[in-house]
Amino acid sequence: MTSRERVKLAINHKEADRIPLDLGSTLVTGIQASIYSKLKNALGISKGLVKVYDPYQMLAEVEDELKQLLGVDTYGIQLPVTIFGYRNEDWKTFKMFDGTEVLISGNFEYDVLENGDIIQYPKGDRGAPPSGKMPQGGYYFDTIVRQEPIDESRLDPKEWVEQTYSLYTDEDLEYLEKTSRWYYENTNYSLLGNFWGAGFGDIAIVPGPHIPHPKGIRDPEEWYVSTITRKQYIKEIFQYQFELQMKNLKLYREAVQDRIDIIVMSGTDFGAQDGPFISPSLYREVFKPLHKAMNDWIHENTNWKTFYHSCGSDVDFLDDFVSAGVDILNPVQISASGMDPNFLKKNYGDKLVFWGGGVNTQKTLPFGTPEEVKKEVENNMLIFGKDGGFVFNTVHNIQATVPVDNLVAMFEAVRKKGSYDYLKKKGNYP
Repeated sequence: MTSRERVKLAINHKEADRIPLDLGSTLVTGIQASIYSKLKNALGISKGLVKVYDPYQMLAEVEDELKQLLGVDTYGIQLPVTIFGYRNEDWKTFKMFDGTEVLISGNFEYDVLENGDIIQYPKGDRGAPPSGKMPQGGYYFDTIVRQEPIDESRLDPKEWVEQTYSLYTDEDLEYLEKTSRWYYENTNYSLLGNFWGAGFGDIAIVPGPHIPHPKGIRDPEEWYVSTITRKQYIKEIFQYQFELQMKNLKLYREAVQDRIDIIVMSGTDFGAQDGPFISPSLYREVFKPLHKAMNDWIHENTNWKTFYHSCGSDVDFLDDFVSAGVDILNPVQISASGMDPNFLKKNYGDKLVFWGGGVNTQKTLPFGTPEEVKKEVENNMLIFGKDGGFVFNTVHNIQATVPVDNLVAMFEAVRKKGSYDYLKKKGNYP
């Protein structure tokens, strides 16, 4: 069975030959550059420096040799533009604090401060205030909040959207068309389109790390407060964003056609560790109508499945996600309140595809033993894998300080125990 066939069965709630595996197809299913370099060495892959395609989370570009070795089934179609607004091109070397040497975009402009922190600039523009900071000894960049003094009379929802988002250019669409066509015709990977246009209020984007001089509400804390105190302002921002992104969605469809199987729609988090991050009633009023309209268009005009990322305890939103037309839930944070795998599979296994939830990344993967990792991976595959509807991935990106032995153990368990022949015998599947 090819990877494309395997994933299509899984996202249509059918069992394949084995559980599909994703690594690196999206900004939320990837692997940090330092641990990726260690994984390569552990697997005997020594050639070439690691390419960092996301200079925010410092995510590695997962190479085809490693994908083939691990049995990865996915490839993500992504525009070569970073969250900081510059293109990935003209690669140059950069050394991480832990000594890992990587390749990063030639447009990555940075300075090292006296205290050792590294700052970088939006669009690589040194004439603008820096928008990202990696603390000394850190592994990732934090967004620098550049909130201007708030003048209520000058808050302009349209200006906020026009600064933050734009219509696809002819160059963008040509890239999407050519890239999706090449990978569709020359590989067997299941292709994911990284669209993200339904990410209303995605807190990674709100501060405007790619904008030289962001206007409007840009402080994350003030933004969340504004969903109550400036609700009309937020709703108007979302409406302008919706109108623009619907235009982009139709252009995206023309470019990639049905070469992709999944479209990644949103990275907005609705759950916290112990419960909802916002009230379900606020979700229903402000977010859900827009999600439903976009998902309805996709289901009426394409064969794609819609992929939504939301961290934390999403239990109180799951019925709304389903009725809004969400097909795939990620990252399935099984360590959050109410997100027990048995509960999720029993109550939503026929309604949602679980993309993630393969292992607890807050406890087991970073702090357990290799045997504990293997045991948990097997158990979660047994639960989530029954009747399809599951693609194995860790809960969010693989973090920098995970012991490489644990990571190797995880992939070994997926390879050796992820077949449905094994799972049916072990779990007494029909």
